[in-house]
Formats: sequence, structure tokens, C-alpha cells
Amino acid sequence: MQVAKVRGTVVSTQKDPSLRGVKLLLLQLVDEEGNILPNYEVAADIVGAGVDEWVLVTRGSAARQILGNEQRPVDAAVVAIIDTIYVENRLMYSKKEQYQ
Repeated sequence: MQVAKVRGTVVSTQKDPSLRGVKLLLLQLVDEEGNILPNYEVAADIVGAGVDEWVLVTRGSAARQILGNEQRPVDAAVVAIIDTIYVENRLMYSKKEQYQ
């Protein structure tokens, strides 16, 4: 899994029928220091994440093991909304502090 920040949504009116009703998010990856990386990825949203939230994204076959995704052409899925991240006893990210 990788930590990422939700930057926006991706809307597509023409897509594979199995993707109907699937919310797609544009994610920007985050490194172990909490720095936003220049890498972007589109992922299916399983948990109802919103713009500017930090999330966990899983890729590859793990993204297709999520109930309902088994037959979808998905190789990345948001599987959690992050509340806090601690690295070596240091608070790296707090959702609560971000929105104060």
C-alpha cells in the first residue's frame, strides 16, 4: 500500500460497463517524510474519500480482491482514509489538525 493525497476526481461518461457507479479519484503520492511527490495515479474509491484527504491506496491484484472489484479492470483502489500517521514517535500527518 502507498500513502496518497486526493487531488481531485476523474469523470468519464464513456467507460467499461463494469465501471459504472465507481467513483474515480486522482491521487498524488506521498513519501515517508510526508512530502507530496510529483507522481499521480487514478484509483477506484471504495471508502468515500474526498479531495485533500490522505488515503491508503492498494495496487495490482490486491485492488481486484476487494468485494465487487473482482471483474473490474481496476489496478488501484483507495481502501482507507487516514486519520493519523506517526513515524519514529513524530506525528507526520493528522486529519484533525489539517482541517482546523
